Amino acid sequence: MAAFDFKKAYQEFYMPKNKPEIVTVPKTNYIAVRGKGDPNEEGGAYQQAISILYAVAYTLKMSYKTDYKIKGFFEYVVPPLEGFWWQDGVKKINYSNKSEFHWISVIRLPDFVTENDVDWAKETATKKKKLNCASAEFFTVEEGLCVQIMHVGAFDNEPATVAVMDEFLKENGYENDISRARLHHEIYLSDARKVAPEK
Repeated sequence: MAAFDFKKAYQEFYMPKNKPEIVTVPKTNYIAVRGKGDPNEEGGAYQQAISILYAVAYTLKMSYKTDYKIKGFFEYVVPPLEGFWWQDGVKKINYSNKSEFHWISVIRLPDFVTENDVDWAKETATKKKKLNCASAEFFTVEEGLCVQIMHVGAFDNEPATVAVMDEFLKENGYENDISRARLHHEIYLSDARKVAPEK
């Protein structure tokens, strides 16, 4: 039997259309690492966070091959990297001032993974991978009603895509309520480190 794949099972979130649409995002659990700064900084906080997230995510995924047993476990594909982003004291995100980004970098968890399982994976990954995973945390968000779109291209071109969503909201009687409680959320379907910016 093939491993469960979130991208295939939840295509409405992981394969959005290239035009805005309204979706309801259910309560979801993640492994998360929080930080601040330019995501492109070589060896910076963001890149370290991604290493920690993948170390913990793959430790959980491969747990069935260890003595540690997760109740209700089934084999699954580690979902793509995601991120919640904001800048303090600005109405519109300034994409040219990347050092002012705050972020919560996340990888989705299957529902059967508990906070205790994440704690086990953090300890195990820290020992096995010689990487301090203490900053990883179990993180739950219920986003509810959202507007989403597929953005293809460089991160610096995002403002144009966001403007299309804002226009869609206005035309359809919705209001953009992005705030510290409702963060800008991105899902990375390809690895920006390996794929040309235009893709």
